[in-house]
Amino acid sequence: MPEMTLILLVLVIFSALAFDYINGFHDTANAIATCVSTRALSVKSAIIMAAVLNFTGAMVSTKVASTIGKGIVDANNVTQLVVLAGILGAILWNIITWYYGMPSSSSHAIIGGLMGAVIAHSGSATLHWKGLKNIVLALVLSPIAGVIVGFIFMVIIMWLFRNSSPGPLNKGFRRLQVASAAFMAFSHGTADAQKSMGVITMALVSYGFLPTFDVPTWVKLSCAIAMGLGTAAGGWKIIKTIGKDFVKLQPVHGFCVETAAAGVIMGASSIGMPVSTTHVITSTILGVGISKRLTAVNWNVAKRILWAWVLTIPAAAIVAFISYQVLLPLLG
Repeated sequence: MPEMTLILLVLVIFSALAFDYINGFHDTANAIATCVSTRALSVKSAIIMAAVLNFTGAMVSTKVASTIGKGIVDANNVTQLVVLAGILGAILWNIITWYYGMPSSSSHAIIGGLMGAVIAHSGSATLHWKGLKNIVLALVLSPIAGVIVGFIFMVIIMWLFRNSSPGPLNKGFRRLQVASAAFMAFSHGTADAQKSMGVITMALVSYGFLPTFDVPTWVKLSCAIAMGLGTAAGGWKIIKTIGKDFVKLQPVHGFCVETAAAGVIMGASSIGMPVSTTHVITSTILGVGISKRLTAVNWNVAKRILWAWVLTIPAAAIVAFISYQVLLPLLG
């Protein structure tokens, strides 16, 4: 029925924007946790800045959107119901991890959700395993890069300022941290809003609204606005986990974390790789913490975060698989 297909398309678009909104408040911590914990910015100022720069970053490029929209499965081989179930899987997992204050990856969640829904619809043969291999490889390597870059950057900064007293040093870096937090918020927008852009464009191609995969301007604007509004809502539980419970940070550490993480994310976004901003910022915090001493890291929190990372793709895939089975007799 053409009418039902159109209704499903509308549901997909609204669900994808809802995912972007949830992604915004779920991942607010990525951009502002360190600058809030070091008191470089007030919570209100940090969230406003992050919301504006998330929006700006989301409008810059669509390379990551193309990777998500074409790298997992051919848009012409999916239905609106597949995309809807995939989004629901990602949303439900994001809500669960947000409730427990765990900084899981929205990137992993949407990829796992789409995989689970596609498998429920037509089996694993229709997945683009080569594209998925590259996507998962980027998601696995980016935290490793975050730890290494964060550690090295922190060591360099401490060596350069080895003769400075802690008080004046942190006072100066508290000002610099405003710029590094802005850089991190911008990079977050270039990466995370792209996922919903890719999903919506995939649905538009599947419906026949678009002949080829090319992200329309209205899709970019809608996703950027949804991400910005979600960021403005704030994700207080995850901010506490990352900014206070994991590693105790001073402004100089926060500056190194945000600058190193933003550099890794921007580098990946420039070549269309959908890295997890959650993984990158958390791993750079780990790298900076290790540069101080091993005991500076709360390893119990690190273990909980690692479990959230490991479970996200299979958990979101399972939820999406079940969602498809539930929705098929209702909307199929």
